[in-house]
Parts: sequence; structure tokens; C-alpha cells
Amino acid sequence: MQAVLSSNSNFPKSEFACITVNFGPCTRTHIHTNAKNTAHDMCATTLGSFNPKLRGHLVLWDLKVLIEFPPGCTILLLSALLYHLNTGVQTHKTRYSVTQYTAGGIWCWLDGGSWTKVNIKHSNPEGWQKLQVHKKG
Repeated sequence: MQAVLSSNSNFPKSEFACITVNFGPCTRTHIHTNAKNTAHDMCATTLGSFNPKLRGHLVLWDLKVLIEFPPGCTILLLSALLYHLNTGVQTHKTRYSVTQYTAGGIWCWLDGGSWTKVNIKHSNPEGWQKLQVHKKG
């Protein structure tokens, strides 16, 4: 089971706008990138009761790196840029994950003066054109 929450701040002094909590009980992921997240940030924490020497590794596919990622550890991972996955844990063991991140769309909204793309396009055609040139440059 997975829950996605969004607010101004997940925790006091958190720089991330969003959080995903995966309640497992045996959280694992297939190879992927988080292409809609901000390219320069992400924070993932793993929790549970498993032996990271045996299973439950974090794999950074592009870098050809396998990391023993024990319960209670946190990693800052460029998940929008790097293909990654988590391997399964041992039978009858648990793993949960807490991931904080900022969705790229939030930065687009802020760059647009807190207006949606539709509002900018219809209400401020010049501003819309500037955003399009900025995206290409």
C-alpha cells in the first residue's frame, strides 16, 4: 500500500514539498527513473526488519553499483536522472520506504508566477512565449 501526501512542509525544516510512504510489507521497485521529479533532489529512507547483506539492495543501474541499504538509512539520490531499483527482502522479513521529493511541476508552477500553464497562455501570451523560449534555452 502506498500513500502520497503533499503539503507546504512534511516535517519542520524539510526542503521537500512531497512525501510518499510505502507501507510494504515487502517494498521493492522495478528499474525506473522518477522523471517527473526535480532533477537535483530526492531523499529516500528505508525501514523494516531485513538483512541488507543478503537482500534488499539498492541498485544504481546506470552506475553499475549495488548498495547494501540497511533499515533506518537515508540516501540522497538523483532519482530523476539515474535508473534505480530495490531488490526484494528475505521471506518473512519486512521493508517499508519513506521518500521525500519535490515534483518538477511545482517548480514549473513557481516559475510561472504561481499561475497554471493554461492561465498564463490565455491571460499573458507574452509571458507564455517567454517561458517557451526559456525551456528551449
